[in-house]
Amino acid sequence: MREDFLHYVWQHQYFDKADLRTAAGEEIQVLKPGHRNADAGPDFLNARLRLGDVEWNGAVEIHLRSSDWARHNHQIDAKYDQVVLHVVGSHDAEVVRTNGSPIPALALQTRLAPELLARYQALVDAPTTAPLPCAPLLKLVPEITKTMMTERALLERVERKADTVLELHQHLGQDWEATAYHALMAAFGFQKNSEPLARLAKAVPLAVLRRHRHDQRQLEALLFGQAGFLAENDETATDAYIQDLRREHDFLRHKYNLGAAAMAVHEWNYLRLRPANFPPVRLGQLVGLLHARPALFDALLTAQSVAALTEFFQAPAPDYWRAHFRPGRPGKVPSLGKASIDLLITNVVVPLRVAYARHVGQPAVVESSVALLSELPAEHNQFTDVYETLGFAHRTAADSQGLLALHKNYCVPRRCLHCAIGSRLVQQPRIIR
Repeated sequence: MREDFLHYVWQHQYFDKADLRTAAGEEIQVLKPGHRNADAGPDFLNARLRLGDVEWNGAVEIHLRSSDWARHNHQIDAKYDQVVLHVVGSHDAEVVRTNGSPIPALALQTRLAPELLARYQALVDAPTTAPLPCAPLLKLVPEITKTMMTERALLERVERKADTVLELHQHLGQDWEATAYHALMAAFGFQKNSEPLARLAKAVPLAVLRRHRHDQRQLEALLFGQAGFLAENDETATDAYIQDLRREHDFLRHKYNLGAAAMAVHEWNYLRLRPANFPPVRLGQLVGLLHARPALFDALLTAQSVAALTEFFQAPAPDYWRAHFRPGRPGKVPSLGKASIDLLITNVVVPLRVAYARHVGQPAVVESSVALLSELPAEHNQFTDVYETLGFAHRTAADSQGLLALHKNYCVPRRCLHCAIGSRLVQQPRIIR
C-alpha cells in the first residue's frame, strides 16, 4: 500500500466509520475531510472534525506510519502546527507540534475494506511490461469516463504549457511580442534544436531584429551570423552569397555589440535528422516568416482558424535557403510542411493564446484556442498507438495531446487514484483477474 491510497481513502471517506476513535480512544466525527493541498504543508486543509466534545477546524496530515512524521521532520516545521488529526495506516509513534503539544492519530489499517485494497493493488502492481496498469480492466470503464479523463488531461497539458509561456512573458518584461518571438524560435527547433534556437533568440534581441525586419538580407545576416553558420570553411570559401552575408553580419555585430552572444556551429544538432530538418533550413524558414509577418503576436492571437494559421506559417524562405540545406551545400529544400505547421499550432499558438487569455481574464479565448486542436489531425506515435489499440478515441490533435498527457502524468507514474479511470476501477464491485 502506498500513501496515495490513504489520501484517496480519506478524501472519499472509504473506510469503516463505526465507533471511530483516535489511537488514544477519543471519539471522532468527520464533519468535513478538507480539500487536497497542492502546495507545501499538510495534505488536507480546512477540515472540520469533532474530537470528543470539541469541534476543530484545521489540517489533516496523512502517512503510512505515525513515525513518518518525525522522519519528515514535521515536528520542527511550523506549517504543520495547524494539523488537528494525523491519519495513518498504522500507529507506531506519538507525534507533536513544534511547541510539543500532541496530535491525535487515526489508524485506518483495520478499517479498510479488503476488496477495495485488492482492486487498488491490482492496478499499482501491474507489471511494467503492461501497456497500461489498467489495460485488462478497461472493459469495466464506461466510454464517458475515458473521454472525460482524456479531456481533463488535455486541459492540464495545455495549462502547463501556458504556465511556461507566462514565465517567459514575465522574464521578458511582460512584452507579448517578445514572448511570441522567443516561443516561436524555440519551437522551430522541433525538439532536436529547440535549445540552440532558444539561445539564438537571446543572441539576436527582438529590439535589434525589429529595426531590420524590412530588409530580408539583414535579417539573414543577423540570424545566420549569430548562429555561427557564416563562418568560412571549404564549402563556403567560394560562395559569394555567404560571403556577402558574412560582411553584413560583421557590420551589424559591431554596430549592436553582439559578438559575445554569437554561437558556434558545433552547438547545433544534425544527428539522425533528415536534411529538410537541418538547422539552417529551419532558420531560413524563420527568416522568411519574420520578414513577412512583422507583427507576430497580433497575427497569432487573432487568427480565427487553422487554415488562417497555416497560411501565416507558409511565408517563403529566402531563395538561397530554398536551394541549400547548409551554407555552401546546394539541394532542393521543401517548404515548411503541414505536419510541422500543425506542431507549431499545437506547441506555440495554443499555449500562447491560452497564456494571454489567462493573463487578461478572457476565458472565451481559452476555449476557442483549445478548440483549434480539434481542427488538427491526430498525432500518431508509440504512445498514442497504445491507447488507440485499447479503444480510446483518437481522431484529432486534441485526443493526441490528451492521451500523451494521460500517459506521462498518470499511467507511467502509476497515479491511478488521481485518474478518473483508475478511481472508477477501484470503486468497481468486481475485478478481472
